[in-house]
Parts: sequence; structure tokens; C-alpha cells
Amino acid sequence: MRASLIQIAVEEGESVESRRARVASLVREQAGAADLVVLPELWTTGAFAYERFGSEAEPLEGPTYELMAKAASDAGVWLHAGSVPERAPSDGYGTGGGALYNTSLVFSPDGERVAAYRKIHRFGFDQGEAVLMSAGEELVTVPLPETTLGVATCYDLRFPELFRGLVDAGAGTLVLCAGWPERRREHWTLLARARAVENQAFVLACGTAGTHAGVPQAGHSIVVDPWGEVLAEAGAGEEVLRVEFDPARVATTREQFPALKDRVLGLRTPQRRP
Repeated sequence: MRASLIQIAVEEGESVESRRARVASLVREQAGAADLVVLPELWTTGAFAYERFGSEAEPLEGPTYELMAKAASDAGVWLHAGSVPERAPSDGYGTGGGALYNTSLVFSPDGERVAAYRKIHRFGFDQGEAVLMSAGEELVTVPLPETTLGVATCYDLRFPELFRGLVDAGAGTLVLCAGWPERRREHWTLLARARAVENQAFVLACGTAGTHAGVPQAGHSIVVDPWGEVLAEAGAGEEVLRVEFDPARVATTREQFPALKDRVLGLRTPQRRP
């Protein structure tokens, strides 16, 4: 299976409309070179541009949705279109719009939406995203002909129970979009490898480059195999990271080293003491 992780530079001064068009062109350029294309988190606004979340939020089937659906169809690829600030429909009781979510979209090679994942773990420690956006509640997997994708977003990477849940739901390839800060880049690489090793799965993690809202981004998008070996890693700037991997290695790895079969915690109902 061939994958292209498009590490987009989110810089100040570029309009959302211009960036959407540029990214759509980058996706179309993967035609014939990739089966799966992955974009970063909140690439339309920047993951740390909190003050823009509300003003630039879109309905689920908004302009980014429409452009990415067409780009996936034009390129004939499975497209994880990163995430956008989603404005949910109003509940009818207020005068404004509905709740905000950090929502990832996945499209088929026909341009059909096959999944939408609302980020469960919001970053900010009672500030920023953690206050401005609502939390998703559902794990999301996407069956492809070659593998099943498990979908996660940025801060989710620090919560191993989410990824174990995705594996329990059948995922063999864990796909993460992110806007990870440069100052914690070592955590990014360490955690991506850890999630691959403990779940015996491929990890495809795509982040942003550049600096937005004054926060330098880590870049260094990464692809890790089920043994924790790095198959490909980007640099710090904008680039397309291409890699070819064999999804069948997940089953082979789990047969050769059947650690997942030895799980104990989480599989039993706790017994209450009398």
C-alpha cells in the first residue's frame, strides 16, 4: 500500500481560501503515486489559532468538505483530509450556532465521505481548544480493501486506551493528524513509536510545518511499522512524505509475537469486594 502524508506549512498571511486551493492541488498531485493520502490537523486555521476557531468554523459539509471530496475523487485516492473546526447545527434553543468540534473527515476514491471523527481528547488544560470545542464520544474505524484504519487526532496520541480500543475494533493501521508543537517534538516521535509497538500496528502520523499563532510546529511526520521501526520521517518544512508498506505485516507480527493475546487488564469485569 502506498501512502502520502502531506505536511502542510500553515503560515500567517495566507488566506483560508488560498490554502484550501493549494492543498487540493497537492492532493490531486498524488494521483497514481498513492492509495492513501493524509493531511494534518486544523490545517485551514492552524491548531493554535484559537481566536479563529469560531469565526472560521464550517458545517460538516462545508467548503473544505466539498473541495476535499472532489480532490479525493480527482486523484482516485482514499483521503484522510485532516481536521477542520466544525460548527454543529444549533439545537434550536439558542440564538447562535451549535457546538464546535475538531472534526476529521475521510473520503473514498469516489469522493464519498466514509467517516467523520470528532476529536475526543481536547488540548489546553482548561484553555484554548479544551474550552472552545466540545469533545467527541465515538471511536472511528474505516475499512479499506487492504487494511482497517483507526482514526485519531493529535493530543489523542497521549492516551493509549483510545488506540487499544481502535485495535479491538479491528484497526491495523492507526492514522493520526496533528498540529504538534516543535518544543515537544521528541514526545511526538516517542509516542508514535510506542503506539505502534504496543498495538502491533502501523502508525501514520501527519503534522503541520511552519509557525502559526506564534507557535513553531514540529513537522517530522512519521510512519512506523508494527515493530516500532521508522519507515519514513519528514523534516521540519513543508513536504510530501511518501512511503510504501505492507498491511499484511500486522497479522504476521501478531502471529510471531502474540503479545495482544496475553492481555489481562481491560478484558475482565472488576470484582467488587464484599
